[in-house]
Amino acid sequence: MGAVIAIKVVNPALSLPLAFASHFILERVPHWNPHLNTEKNKLGKITKRSIQIVILDSSLALLGGFYLASRMLPDVNKFTIVLLACFLASLPDLVEAPYFFLNIKSRWINKWIALQKSIQVDTSILPGILTQIVTILAAFWWLKA
Repeated sequence: MGAVIAIKVVNPALSLPLAFASHFILERVPHWNPHLNTEKNKLGKITKRSIQIVILDSSLALLGGFYLASRMLPDVNKFTIVLLACFLASLPDLVEAPYFFLNIKSRWINKWIALQKSIQVDTSILPGILTQIVTILAAFWWLKA
């Protein structure tokens, strides 16, 4: 969503904060993702299946973001703004990565994870993936409008 926001909202002073805020807004849309916090607390580590899902999800997001940004070329400035918006929209989850994948513990990261968990609306896999698909389709509809 960050890329689409940066493309549609041409002023980066607006689009970049909106891209960041979109992460928190979209946390309120019921969706599914691996339960990294539960796995970390119960098993002491993230399962291989969850790691594979995170890698697939991240790879698709990177490919999609780079594809949308590349459509802005030869305008390097717009290309950069779209990539930055992608980064900002993902940043709240990226902050958690050192805890989940590198075992870096801090009170600050724990508070951040608690905040994210408190606003995230989880659901089971099928309806959760369906809402994610609908959200992506809505973003592309907005892009084409």
